[in-house]
Amino acid sequence: MAEWLTGGWTGAAGNLFLDFLPWWAAVYAANVFLYFVTGWVLVAIQNRYPERRIQQNRRGEKRMRREIRQSVISLLVTDGCLAGGLFLQYRGFTLVEPLALSWWSVPLMFVVSIVVFDAWFYWMHRFMHTKLMYRFHAEHHRSVAPTVWSTYSDDLVDAFVMQCYYLWAPLVMPIPALVLVGHRLYDHFNGTIGHSGFEFWASPASRAPSPMVCVTFHDQHHSRFRYNFANFFSFWDRAMGTIDPKYDEAVKGFERLGARKDGASPAAE
Repeated sequence: MAEWLTGGWTGAAGNLFLDFLPWWAAVYAANVFLYFVTGWVLVAIQNRYPERRIQQNRRGEKRMRREIRQSVISLLVTDGCLAGGLFLQYRGFTLVEPLALSWWSVPLMFVVSIVVFDAWFYWMHRFMHTKLMYRFHAEHHRSVAPTVWSTYSDDLVDAFVMQCYYLWAPLVMPIPALVLVGHRLYDHFNGTIGHSGFEFWASPASRAPSPMVCVTFHDQHHSRFRYNFANFFSFWDRAMGTIDPKYDEAVKGFERLGARKDGASPAAE
């Protein structure tokens, strides 16, 4: 009897996994497609504005092949988390039911998800910089001058720790599946632009007292390592004293560059 129960449970788990595989494959294919399309579009734009390069003396493009190879691998984990969260929610493995789609639930849960994810990202990112975990995060920091291809250039453990939000959030929060997908799309474009190494977004809205950020924010994290751990906002870094002391001035420099339009490059580090 015990063997039958064990075999039955194993068979059920196996069937569940087989049902999950098409979800995983679909999410992975879509994200890899977006990775390359977004990357090449941004590169084409950036090539027209060399003065917008944040780290003028470094060329992160030299690592393109390695970063693409690592990204295609690590996306299996990132997309496995998203597909897993969507699949488990669809099958009813949740603590709370997702809200029905409505004019108020979609924007509300999108904002809630973004804010919660930013907090998760900040603290997990700090965790990955500890002596215990940095060996798994070091691959991502080989990109001292990040590019559009650096976004997912992660160790598999690193990718899971940082991105497993998409696995657990739809099980414990009432996030509709469509909203979670929208959040992930926003995260993709934000992450790719944030790693691009070119600043087009600097404005008063991306520096104090605003909690919003621009490309310089994460670029400084790669070049200076000890600052700017959050994703979408500067709130946690400012509150915890991990904001780069040169961030706001660097943003002002790119604002002046945009106002002059004469191609001069500000000191961005």
